Amino acid sequence: MTEVKVLDREGKDAGSAELPDDIFDVQANIPLMHQVVVAQLAAARQGTHKAKTRGEVSGGGKKPYRQKGTGRARQGSTRAPQFAGGGTVHGPVPRDYAQRTPKKMKRAALRGALSDRARAEQVFVVSSLVEGDAPSTKSALAALRQVTKAARVLVAVAREDELTWKSLRNAPEVHLLAADQLNTYDVLVNDDVVFVGDALDEFLGVQGHGSASASEEEQA
Repeated sequence: MTEVKVLDREGKDAGSAELPDDIFDVQANIPLMHQVVVAQLAAARQGTHKAKTRGEVSGGGKKPYRQKGTGRARQGSTRAPQFAGGGTVHGPVPRDYAQRTPKKMKRAALRGALSDRARAEQVFVVSSLVEGDAPSTKSALAALRQVTKAARVLVAVAREDELTWKSLRNAPEVHLLAADQLNTYDVLVNDDVVFVGDALDEFLGVQGHGSASASEEEQA
């Protein structure tokens, strides 16, 4: 296992945590990660696009001119596709873009993405970001900047940690996620990954691992 420091709000050592090698030190499969990311982005599409066919546009009930004798091509409706205001041929229709992705593939892609960040020393563990019992965006951001200076930060938070949720949910440079909602796309699109409080243990619990906490070192 890889051991990382647990930092406090001031960026100082507050103990250590272990990152399992089968999650944070595996070979990254780039084609697999690409496939999973494409599937995730496809599933996020609404698919509500719609173009009207000639049978759905209004008007065109009357034959525009007689069949013969005009020298022009015969026409039965001004709502045919070749006319302005006419229907669309083979236009988009509502559809579901979701792709079926097995859970094993999603987990393997996520582990590859986390391993890539961990090898680049872009995975951090913080004991807490907010001091006291009241949420504070200013305080939380100041503490986060003691840990990382990255422009885009993915912060994984335990579901019960309402203090951190309320403090960072409106910060544009921070992407908040529940620890059990970590995914390949969000890990790759952000520069650094920060686990706050019990988020790492919660994430490892979902992955089938026990607690990540190691010996806590008292700081004088």
